[in-house]
Amino acid sequence: MSWNIVVTDYNYDTFAPEEAVFREAGMELQLRQCRTEDEVIEQCREADAVLNQYAPLTRRVLEALPELKVISRYGVGVNTVDMDAASSLGIVVANVPDYCQDEVSDHAMALLLDASRSVTRMHQAVTEGTWDYKVGVPGSRLRGQTLGLAGFGSISRMLAEKAQAFGLKVVAYDPYVTQGDADPYGVEMVLMEDLLKQSDFVSIHLPQTQETEKLFGEAAFQAMKPAAVLINTARGPVVDEAALTKALDRGDIGGAALDVLEVEPPAPDHPLIGRKNVILTPHAAFYSEEAIVELKRKAAENVRSVLSGTVPPYVVNRDVIGKTTLTYK
Repeated sequence: MSWNIVVTDYNYDTFAPEEAVFREAGMELQLRQCRTEDEVIEQCREADAVLNQYAPLTRRVLEALPELKVISRYGVGVNTVDMDAASSLGIVVANVPDYCQDEVSDHAMALLLDASRSVTRMHQAVTEGTWDYKVGVPGSRLRGQTLGLAGFGSISRMLAEKAQAFGLKVVAYDPYVTQGDADPYGVEMVLMEDLLKQSDFVSIHLPQTQETEKLFGEAAFQAMKPAAVLINTARGPVVDEAALTKALDRGDIGGAALDVLEVEPPAPDHPLIGRKNVILTPHAAFYSEEAIVELKRKAAENVRSVLSGTVPPYVVNRDVIGKTTLTYK
């Protein structure tokens, strides 16, 4: 059988990993660049499977794609997909939750170290002709400080190990993780309010859901230490940026180091740009050459598995298996 496999949108330069996966199964890949619901409907109407980066897969879109059997996300999050609609329509949704764990935990640690040692700020000062260590004042010894992890999944667990190597104490909040789960990592599980009060650095590792959207708002910032630094390598909307801006203006917290924002890219006049106590990187935590190849290969393998009648390892809506028109082995 010939399958219509479509990439809805992309900013990649090569599709060699995906093409290798599909070639082995006698399948072919079609590339599109859809930005809107209408474009997805028009260009993917006959698709049996889509690989999706940012294009919106709303209920309206999914109901207009009658042949669609599987959506495979290039990434961990599925916030581009209406999950309720996909499940009700019998569409398998898969992701790649484990492709960049080292990279994201490395990036979070790099942001923490930069915030602690003022590396970027001092580099910029030297570039502008100022040779003075006091550009980085005040600064505190890292050893003995506390890192609070909001969310304690696989990336947080890697970050905990890396942070402990620098002498940081690590605490975590996650309503789905027990102290017994955290004991092997030497991490103390605490309530969110205690994490905010205790931590010198708070690193966010939460999915974007209705419960977590703007979770870090005015109340959270007022509960944090005045010198604490907020780190976010998860999802931008988990942080209320207006509240964060006010908190920085008032001195409620000491700084922020963000790889993700509510709207990306930000407007040139975004109030967090240009602050000495804010570090911004362009949603780059996921990136390494190795991670990209792994992501693309696994996303394609999800599609190949479903169309070949087997259950992929990374199904998000597993309850839909058995309710589709496909037969699974």
